[in-house]
Amino acid sequence: MAKTSMDLSAIGSVIDDMDMMFWVSSAYDTNSRDCWPCPEDHWPNEERTRCDLTTVEFLSLEEPLGITLSCLTSLLFLLTLLVLSIFKKHQDTPIVKANNRELSYVLLIALMLCFLSPFTFIGHPMKATCMIRQNSFGIIFSISISTILAKTITVIIAFNARDPTSRSSSWLGTRVPSAVVLLCSVAPVMICTVWLLLDPPFPVKIQMGVTTIIQCDEGSVLFFYLMLGYLGLLATVSFVVAFYARNLPQSFNEAKFLTFSMLVFLAVWISFIPAYLSTNGKYLVAVEIFAILSSSAGLLSCIFIPKCYIIIWRPDINTKQYLMQRNISK
Repeated sequence: MAKTSMDLSAIGSVIDDMDMMFWVSSAYDTNSRDCWPCPEDHWPNEERTRCDLTTVEFLSLEEPLGITLSCLTSLLFLLTLLVLSIFKKHQDTPIVKANNRELSYVLLIALMLCFLSPFTFIGHPMKATCMIRQNSFGIIFSISISTILAKTITVIIAFNARDPTSRSSSWLGTRVPSAVVLLCSVAPVMICTVWLLLDPPFPVKIQMGVTTIIQCDEGSVLFFYLMLGYLGLLATVSFVVAFYARNLPQSFNEAKFLTFSMLVFLAVWISFIPAYLSTNGKYLVAVEIFAILSSSAGLLSCIFIPKCYIIIWRPDINTKQYLMQRNISK
């Protein structure tokens, strides 16, 4: 009898060590030798007499957190659409034409896509959404940041073109900004393509006691951090170039706003990394969504809201005469 007790104790110890989901055959005989694994999405009760259905956890549209993030995402998307319509309506005014209005359109469209990307994070994780969300986020943000870099370079070229002895006037136009955007966007496309081919993200279930967490495994962590590292490098370069051009005496010079927008962007994503590493489940997804929304909103507010203010409330300084007077005075 002692031997039997020792055997049962050993079996229980092995079961506990392996963290396996077993339940006993009888609700009254907890010393039964006949045990079976619980079905999927079930977990044994404390007495190990039955299997209880586990609580499934993911960021859902039906819970307050998911609803709040969805509403905020939709609001920011509509705000960006409104800014785009304002710029399109006043596209022939000096403040819109300054610093390449085509780049402004590209940046606004990219920001709209940034505000839509959180919808791929909300809801039950599936193979398709897991593969799309991080890669689309990386490519769209690289286009946004490279557009800001191209806008800053446009400011520098436009200032240098004022010097009659400079050859910078030959660089004015859409070729150089377009080339900057295309070249800076090639790297994340290549990273994401290789990532999807070699080790793409996929949905996983993580058992945490009576809770089953469903989330996306990033597959290759190397490619995920490689993408974040490239975005950080591109943002740093854009910040340095914008900081250099912030005091150039050019009318409607937006380099100061570009500098501050990149500073906000870098601050958000630097604080995102430790928060990302210290959370799990739906709160991990919520942290990333918040980082996407706050950094995109920072770009929108720093770059475009001041221009919208001038277009709507200060049309007296949004004129060619004002632009010429500013240039003469400088």
